[in-house]
Parts: sequence; C-alpha cells; structure tokens
Amino acid sequence: MSQDKKLTDAQIAEIRKDFDFFDRDLNGQIDLHEFIELLTVLSPKTKAGNVQEGFAMIDENGDGFIDFEEFLDWWKDGWWEY
Repeated sequence: MSQDKKLTDAQIAEIRKDFDFFDRDLNGQIDLHEFIELLTVLSPKTKAGNVQEGFAMIDENGDGFIDFEEFLDWWKDGWWEY
C-alpha cells in the first residue's frame, strides 16, 4: 500500500503518538471501534458506509486489527486526508 514515502524519525515518532492516542486499550493495535474514533477526528467527512471498507483496506493482513506498520503505511499514503 505504501508509496515508500520517506519519513524522518521525528515524523515517525509523531505518527506513533497519534497511533497510541487512538489505541485506547493500549494493546498495540487499533480495532474497529478505535478506528471509528480516529476517523471522527482525522476525517470527519467520512461516510459511515465507508468505515468498514476503509478499515479492511488498512488491515493488510486481515487479522481484524490495524497494527502500527499498517497505520504507518496508511499515513504515508495520505488516505486520511480524503
């Protein structure tokens, strides 16, 4: 998914802070409910019908969670800007 956009260590640390903020149960993964909260903040114009589809796109390994690497790829791609 990633466009191989290069990020500095400082940028990755900031993205990690965002990930950790939305990882409410601190299990190192974002579940669907946490993802809905994330979208409410980062992309409030997202239609409810697109939430599960978007989640599935980010969850590259299909385990039902978004881990930090998947989140980072999504962030690099700028999907959250739409």
